[in-house]
Amino acid sequence: MNNPQFPIYIISKGRWERRQTVKTLEAMGIDYIIVVEPSEYDNYASVIDPFRILTLPSDFSKLGQGSIPVRNFVWQYSMAQGHAWHWLLDDNIESVERYNNNLKIPVKTPAPFRAIEDFALRYTNIGQAGMNYSAFCPAYDARAPIRFNTRVYSCTLIRNDTGYKWRGKYNEDTDLSLRMLKDGWCTVLFNTFLIGKRATMCQKGGNEQIYKESDDRREFAESLAKQHPDVVKVTRKFNRWHHQVNYRPFKKNKLIRKSDIQIDDSVNNYGMKLINKVN
Repeated sequence: MNNPQFPIYIISKGRWERRQTVKTLEAMGIDYIIVVEPSEYDNYASVIDPFRILTLPSDFSKLGQGSIPVRNFVWQYSMAQGHAWHWLLDDNIESVERYNNNLKIPVKTPAPFRAIEDFALRYTNIGQAGMNYSAFCPAYDARAPIRFNTRVYSCTLIRNDTGYKWRGKYNEDTDLSLRMLKDGWCTVLFNTFLIGKRATMCQKGGNEQIYKESDDRREFAESLAKQHPDVVKVTRKFNRWHHQVNYRPFKKNKLIRKSDIQIDDSVNNYGMKLINKVN
């Protein structure tokens, strides 16, 4: 079976009508748990099986920390359930794609999640792994199948026993990746499998209030630079503020394979087949 072996959590706010990630996972035949605030439970339960809904103990959005409290709640909940890893997904993922021979093919099987899990479990020192954004892998340009020791976000497999917690208010995903890398962990970003994610602020819900309050995201970039002044600088491009991270110091972080793992040279497509669908 190629089903994921670790739970997949979707953190969601104000998006019960569109629920892109839910629809994407259901089309792939993947189980999931969607995490919502109690004040929005009825809205989500009207369109999603209540069995799949995990309700937060309170409306964490009132704390003014964005998604951070929800992310930490999910991490602790997963550990309490006895899981060694958990998946954490944003709620605006519109597709999962296989990137091969410069083609991006929508995937309708759970195989990408299981393939990433199997890769991560071969090694003792991977802290997190995930899928890159489709927009960051244009079809006209070549990309390595996997990129090591960089940021992972929006669709992330997280090892539970690393001792970290989400922190801050902005760019929490890059901050977590950097803290892991500085402590010697490895991160793995797959280009072989991509997510098609709706652009920020193109719909209501999520962290829209935090984005609305920002000065072209200057606070986002400055916050990360303050947390990691050794590798992050603030820059202005594309008509807004950005953070620029130097990941070169982490090239020294090398994967450590488990002693009992044997890897053969055969190709494992996890049952995936290219199907030409005629409408």
